[in-house]
Amino acid sequence: MSLEMDETTHTDRGGDAGSTTTEDEFPRLADPFRRELFAHCYRMVGSVHDAEDLVQETYLRAWKSYHGFEGRSSLRTWLYRIATNVCLTSLEGTERRPLPTGLGAPSSTAGEPLVSADEVLWLEPVPDSMIADPAEQAAARDTIRLAFIAALQHLPARQRAVLILRDVLKWRASEVAEALEMSTAAVNSVLQRAHAQMEKAQLTVDSIDTPVDDEHRELLEKYVDAFWEKDIDGIVALLKQDAIWEMPPYVGWYQGAENIGRLIDFQCPGERHDMRMLPTRANGQPAYGLYMRRPTGEFTPFHLQVLTITDGAVSHVGAFFDLDLFERFGLPPVVRDEDFAA
Repeated sequence: MSLEMDETTHTDRGGDAGSTTTEDEFPRLADPFRRELFAHCYRMVGSVHDAEDLVQETYLRAWKSYHGFEGRSSLRTWLYRIATNVCLTSLEGTERRPLPTGLGAPSSTAGEPLVSADEVLWLEPVPDSMIADPAEQAAARDTIRLAFIAALQHLPARQRAVLILRDVLKWRASEVAEALEMSTAAVNSVLQRAHAQMEKAQLTVDSIDTPVDDEHRELLEKYVDAFWEKDIDGIVALLKQDAIWEMPPYVGWYQGAENIGRLIDFQCPGERHDMRMLPTRANGQPAYGLYMRRPTGEFTPFHLQVLTITDGAVSHVGAFFDLDLFERFGLPPVVRDEDFAA
């Protein structure tokens, strides 16, 4: 399903709300939009758990008010309107969800003490499987990239909403104005300010790279092998010279391939043949669950890496130490050497 506007009217989907459709039919008509509404809420709040709750709240509100839906817009548009306002309400008085690079501190030098900030509400990666059906993921993932979601978090909530509705969903300014109870002129002004902020981050919807996995397969295989061998020179060679490594909940972030190599060499507890990696997908990007060998010989979760690939090299790694992510991504709690036997 495209992320662009669906102009089908409610009457086309099943008749006038006051005649041939009833609240009993609401789940059948509304459920097909659940995944894309989840992606919308995730863009707004940067949290998988919060986005799930907000989608539930959206459907509850929509079901309760369905008798008043007159079909002047499509059901999909109506649901998006409710979801956006639910998100805006939830964001009132809350802090944005950053990555360490968004905290404003300069990059760290490998060897400095690691400082954890568990009290920070960190940006969360999202499994591709939660964004859209496989046939729809190409359209959805282009606007779900980790860097794009992180950049959105720097925008005030209303700017964030306007930018998503206009640039991602392709709503007309008049439609956004109606949904957010603003004037069209105000919508255009807010969008202009949002664009200026995003341009500072050198990131817009149109600037998001779409990786071609077949082209990167060899690179990713080398990356996994380099961690297994703890081949620091090999890891450094696969990184862009100005690559960035960040790892919530640790507040430090590291720039430069050599600097990242030293971080892995001296501050990662694993040695040769201690680190196994299982592939997954997050935010439309390649990702890996990294498992660390225990004294018993088995491997348990250590962190989840989300990779950005630019110009044939790894340009960014988000290494998330929230171990609950492994279950969310469908990764096993324990792996053993025999699981990797050819």
